[in-house]
Amino acid sequence: MTGRLAGRRIEGPRLERRLIGLGVTGSIAAYKAVELLRLLQAEGADVAVMLSPSATQFVGPLSFAALSRHPVETDLLELTADGRIGHIVVGDSADAILVAPATAHFLGAMASGLASDVVTATCLATRAPVIVAPAMDGDMWTHPATVRNVTRLREDGDIIVEPESGSLASGQSGVGRLADLPRIVDAVVAAVADRPIRAPDPAARPPLVGPARDADLAGRHIVVTVGGTREAIDPVRFIGNRSTGRMGVAVAEAALARGARVTVLAASVEVPLPAAASVVRVGSTAELRAALLRTTHAADGSAGFDALVMAAAVADFRPVQASERKLERGGRLILELEPTPDLLAEVGRIAHGLDSEGAPTRESLRPRPLIVGFAAETGSLDRAAEKLRRKGADLLVANDVTEPGSGFGTETNRVSILAANGSRDDLPLLSKREVADRLLDRLAIALDERDAGVQTGRTSEPSPEPA
Repeated sequence: MTGRLAGRRIEGPRLERRLIGLGVTGSIAAYKAVELLRLLQAEGADVAVMLSPSATQFVGPLSFAALSRHPVETDLLELTADGRIGHIVVGDSADAILVAPATAHFLGAMASGLASDVVTATCLATRAPVIVAPAMDGDMWTHPATVRNVTRLREDGDIIVEPESGSLASGQSGVGRLADLPRIVDAVVAAVADRPIRAPDPAARPPLVGPARDADLAGRHIVVTVGGTREAIDPVRFIGNRSTGRMGVAVAEAALARGARVTVLAASVEVPLPAAASVVRVGSTAELRAALLRTTHAADGSAGFDALVMAAAVADFRPVQASERKLERGGRLILELEPTPDLLAEVGRIAHGLDSEGAPTRESLRPRPLIVGFAAETGSLDRAAEKLRRKGADLLVANDVTEPGSGFGTETNRVSILAANGSRDDLPLLSKREVADRLLDRLAIALDERDAGVQTGRTSEPSPEPA
C-alpha cells in the first residue's frame, strides 16, 4: 500500500503494528466509523473501538467487534475476560486515540475534563496523542461555546481535524460535515509518525475475540428474554433481583452475528441492547408472560420462533397486593408474597401441546421449537437436572452465582449445559459471549436435524447434543 505524509512518498502500510483506539460518539455520522475502521486497518493498524451510550443508538457494537476482532468498549465498568478494565487497557496500549465523529457534547466534556463515558474516559486516561474529528450542525460548530472548547483542546495538545462544508443532517448546507475519511487517517499517521510503538506485546493490548461464526442461524427466529423482572410494592418500590442482562444480551448478539432474526424481551437491564434486534420492553413477570404468549404462534398458526432462550431472571415471588399510593415510612412493613407463574414451564407445555396438568390436550407447536432455560444456583447444581425435567425444556444452562467470575454483572461465566436426554456438558470459565456461542452451536445443529426430520417424515424430537 502507498500513502502520503507531509509531501513524502511512503511505501507500505503507514500504521503497521500500531494500535489505534477509535472512539465513536452520538452523531448521525457514526455510520462512517465502520468504513474509517477499515481504512485504518488497510494502513496496517490494529483497531480497538469505544462507543459512547448515544453512539450505540446509531451503530451497534457487532460490526465493530467482527471487523476489529476486539471487544467493543461501551461501559466504564466493563472488564475484559482476564479481569482488566477495558477502556484503561485501550488508553495504556494505544499509539493514538481517534474520536470520529466527535459531537459538541464530547468537545465540552473533554475541554472540562469530564469522564462521562468510555470515550472521554479513555482520552483522559491515555498519554497517546488524541485526534478529534468533529461532526455537527453548522450553527453548533460556530457557536462561541464550541469555539472555546476546540481552542482549549488544541491548547491541551489534542489534534483537531476540522469538519468540512457540505449537506448536513438538518437538511441545511454548511460547515459541520465530518472530514473526508482519508484526511482523518492522514492525521492519525502524522500523529504517530515519530513515536515508538507503545505496546508491541499483544498481551498488553485489548484481548482478541474469536473469529466470526458461520451464518448457521440464517432464516431462524430466536427469542431471548433478558434482564430481571420487577414486582411492584407501590408506585416507587419493587421486588427485584441482581440480573444485569449481560448473559442474555450476549446470546442475542451472538445469534445476530450468526444470521438469526432476534427478538429480545427486555426486563430491567444495565447493558446496551443490540440495535439490530427487535426489542420489546417489559417490567413485571406478568408483562413478560404476556409478551411471551404473543410470540408463541405466528399469524398462520405455526410456531412463532425456532428457539426460545429464557435468560431473564424472573422474580419467583410478587406482593399479593401492590399499593396504589406510595407507602409511608414508619414501623415494620410486612409483605404478603405469592409465587409468580413459572414462565419457562408454561411455554414448555405449550410447545409440547400439554395442559397445566401435563396432559396432551392441545396441538403442539409445529415445527416444534427448542426451549432453553437458565438456572442461577448457589453452592451446588444438584437441583438443575430436576428443574430441566420439570420445566420441559430441551436445555438448561446452570451456574453457581456465588463462584468468582460467574455471578451477576461479570463478563465471564462458568456454566453446565444439561440436555433433556440426560447429557451434561461442564464448560470452563469463559466470556459470556463464548458461552453464548457454545450454546448456539448446539441449537444450530439441533434445528438443522429438526428440519431434516420434517422433510424425511421423521417425527422424533430435536436433540441438542454437544457439538
